[in-house]
Amino acid sequence: MLLVPGTRDRAAASPVRIRLVAAVAAAVTAGAGLGLRAVAGGDVAKYGGDALYTVLLLTLVVVIAPRTRPSRAAAIALATSWAIEFLQLSPLPAELARQSTVARLVLGSTFNAPDLFWYAVGAAAGWVVHTSVRRRRTVSRGKGSSLSATS
Repeated sequence: MLLVPGTRDRAAASPVRIRLVAAVAAAVTAGAGLGLRAVAGGDVAKYGGDALYTVLLLTLVVVIAPRTRPSRAAAIALATSWAIEFLQLSPLPAELARQSTVARLVLGSTFNAPDLFWYAVGAAAGWVVHTSVRRRRTVSRGKGSSLSATS
């Protein structure tokens, strides 16, 4: 990107750009989750998928609210994951899962207490990545503000 002396790289922090990056991250995360289920089995697929589910929710929070702090995005994603898991104590998700593959993937069907831990792992991993990306963007923006235009 070419920068003119004395200008700031405003595009790096624009909500549109943040949403685009988060949407790409969401697609990659969904692909990783489905890929994990395709190549792994047992606990690796189950609990890895749980963690990736919460990472996916975190990326969707950022798509909706691009200026959300990483800690808030992680907390919202974790709370949503836990709420959906506790909803599985009722018969509703199992019934919807029988009727729809999408509902099965989104809501699950059966409560499993260890899932709660793995959702927290996913929220923590998402928080680390989101914080790192945000910090790197802030640092690079500060360094880029006085660069001159060079091919």
